[in-house]
Amino acid sequence: MSGSGAKVTVGELIERLGGELILGKADMYVEWIGSNQGTDRALLVFGETAADAAMAVKCGAGAAVVPDTVVPQDWNGWTAVIAAKQPRLWFAKAAKLLEDSPEAIGVHSAAVVAKDATLGEGVSIGPGVVIGARASIGARTRIEAGTIIGDRVHIGEHCRIYPRAVLYPGTVVGDRVVIHAGAVLGADGFGYVRDPETGAYTQFPQQGTLVIEDDVEIGANTTIDRGALTETRIRRGAKLDNLVHIGHNCDIGEDVVIASQTGISGSSSVGRGAILAGQVGIGDHAHVGDGVILGGQSGVLSGKTLTTRGTVLWGTPAKPLREYLRELATLARLARRKKD
Repeated sequence: MSGSGAKVTVGELIERLGGELILGKADMYVEWIGSNQGTDRALLVFGETAADAAMAVKCGAGAAVVPDTVVPQDWNGWTAVIAAKQPRLWFAKAAKLLEDSPEAIGVHSAAVVAKDATLGEGVSIGPGVVIGARASIGARTRIEAGTIIGDRVHIGEHCRIYPRAVLYPGTVVGDRVVIHAGAVLGADGFGYVRDPETGAYTQFPQQGTLVIEDDVEIGANTTIDRGALTETRIRRGAKLDNLVHIGHNCDIGEDVVIASQTGISGSSSVGRGAILAGQVGIGDHAHVGDGVILGGQSGVLSGKTLTTRGTVLWGTPAKPLREYLRELATLARLARRKKD
């Protein structure tokens, strides 16, 4: 069970999120969210399937959101039942409304803030935080213990940066961005020029920027390199899991979802709404188009362009799942014949 303890009526939630009250009263207060086995009268629960919805409306919670295609059975007589087209989404948005923002603490005495840094109204700066010269922090942003904010970093409003994140100089972060513990943003890209005579490597200049747009979430220990001469950009609403690496000069589109241990090499792009499962590897100068879905451990070769919107791709090099499975089956048959 989780939530803020901030009371909100079912009617207020419907006014903000839509849906229709089909059973119970609109003035029922809810404070928490939880599973559909809860019995707290202040609890909000949900059900997606008919079976889950049936459990939700009789479990004893104060309110339940169910699919608008389901007719609830065995109502307990008091639970406020809301019908919504997408109950899981409705529930998730309601959870956001029930969240209580932590109380602003100002600047902790053990933080180090440059004299020319700009702090907005209601910011919270935890112990051990270092904020560099000419950095700016937007209103009601919270920066937790041990985080390093480099010179000229700009962070927008209502952001939350968890402990020990590092933002290199010049990084730009939009509004409502969440950066989890240990993330490193704006480090040098992995770019070197080799001397063919001596074999020695010299770093190519890494002096570009990193721009994180609004409503992005970046997982723990994820690293994103700044551009070499231009910029790396993570566009609005993208969600990055833990342990993701994005190289220099990459462009990650709006509402892209990237799962853990994915690596994207420099100068590659991922189109709007694409989904990258765990351990995907993308070579340099590759392009993954809008809405492309890459299954776990898929590989995209350097310079390759994928534009198969909405089709699940798998394997290395990535190809449509049906084709990939046919090739696996053929390989298995050949192996059996050789054995026989």
